[in-house]
Amino acid sequence: MTIIRRFNRYELKYVLHVSRVASLVADLRHFMAPDQHDDANAGYRVTSLYYDSPDLHFYRAKLDGLRYRRKLRVRVYPGPAGVDEATTAFVEIKQRMNQTVQKRRIVLPLREALTRCAGATDGGAAGDAIDVATCSEIQYMVRALRLRPTGIVTYRRRAFVGSRYERGMRLTFDSLLCGRTTVLDLTAPARCRPLLPASMVVMEIKVDDRVPDWTTSLVARHECQLTRVSKYCLTVAGGMRRLAEARRRRDDRWTTS
Repeated sequence: MTIIRRFNRYELKYVLHVSRVASLVADLRHFMAPDQHDDANAGYRVTSLYYDSPDLHFYRAKLDGLRYRRKLRVRVYPGPAGVDEATTAFVEIKQRMNQTVQKRRIVLPLREALTRCAGATDGGAAGDAIDVATCSEIQYMVRALRLRPTGIVTYRRRAFVGSRYERGMRLTFDSLLCGRTTVLDLTAPARCRPLLPASMVVMEIKVDDRVPDWTTSLVARHECQLTRVSKYCLTVAGGMRRLAEARRRRDDRWTTS
């Protein structure tokens, strides 16, 4: 399997009711094929550990709609046995410049990936110029912004890939979105809380150059509306709400005792 370590693309997001997915997939199969990594249940699990600064620089940049912003995450694809320190992990810098999304990533065992994101300067991936440059950028981001683990997001993904005419195109359906801002250990079986109702699905269209005409027609026919949604921001916002609620309950106990 070839792993793409750098790419630029456009991403469009939609939030749909799960009842609309079947008809979309039926039309989609005329143009795209299921991802080769889909399991027997037509999908696979995605889990990501996001990093941010103490003042949540990445989170606030997204809320403010800054035209240039980026984030750092460690992504794994848990199998039936779960996740351990030897699991293959992708350390990714995801960056947005206006409407273009750029991604740079290195592939490491999870233990080394976490060490790299803690600011390590030795070990890990240093195979060629691309990996060396990405490692240097990760180290700079971690140290300059004092990045630390901030949130974990997990969901089930069903993916489709483009034909030979649209090789870089992907269309994904993400369901059962959950997240947490405590127990920030990818190997821990800790509870994650729903980010959206179980009946809602996030659909993403990802293309290298332009959205094909058939895709535009498909989206219009199924009345899909563009939606600004960030799984990481939903996770952080949920953690903030729960923290505020815990403080209110504590204050209420003090005032009533």
